[in-house]
Amino acid sequence: MENLWDSRFKDKEYVYGTLPNVFFKNTIDKYNLKGKLLLPAEGEGRNAVYAAQKGMDVYAFDTSIEGKNKAMKLAQGNQVSINYEVGDFFELELTNEQFEVVAFIYAHFSPELLPIYHKKAAELLKPNGMIIIEGFSKNHIENQKTNPTAGGPKNLDMLFSVDTMKRDFPDFDIIKLEETEEYLEEGKFHNGKAKLIQFIGRKRV
Repeated sequence: MENLWDSRFKDKEYVYGTLPNVFFKNTIDKYNLKGKLLLPAEGEGRNAVYAAQKGMDVYAFDTSIEGKNKAMKLAQGNQVSINYEVGDFFELELTNEQFEVVAFIYAHFSPELLPIYHKKAAELLKPNGMIIIEGFSKNHIENQKTNPTAGGPKNLDMLFSVDTMKRDFPDFDIIKLEETEEYLEEGKFHNGKAKLIQFIGRKRV
């Protein structure tokens, strides 16, 4: 049976666009982030390529080989190099690395996996390392009724809240944590008004 994400990513079109996520880009730029970056569920590579253009050492992964293929093509077209593996978080060689930055951009998982993945990411960060997360808020469920093209999981348990981040990252100093409403323009699957959770945290020494 074909992987859902392989099915979505196999089109020539980059379904979330080729430009980086705005929150991710702005955070990288504002804090002048450097070093090794881990990007779980990176899909077609738009954020990985931007970070590589900024000089970061990028390690990305996804469960979709089609996503990797497009990410590598995008990297080649932009004349940058990225490391990209296909597989499960706990089976990948890249998890032997230690990172200055980890970013989850619309990386929604089942409620039983989410805290485990977030804990693993926290462990992979060096002290003083930074976590960047943007994803759909639990309150986005209401938005989906009037803005169905904005995207996001239809399962409330897979959506985020401020409390989700406080629960999963207790050893982090909060730089930014808020629910916000934005108008997304990220390809054909993120288009419209969306309620989001944005989190930037720094791992305590």
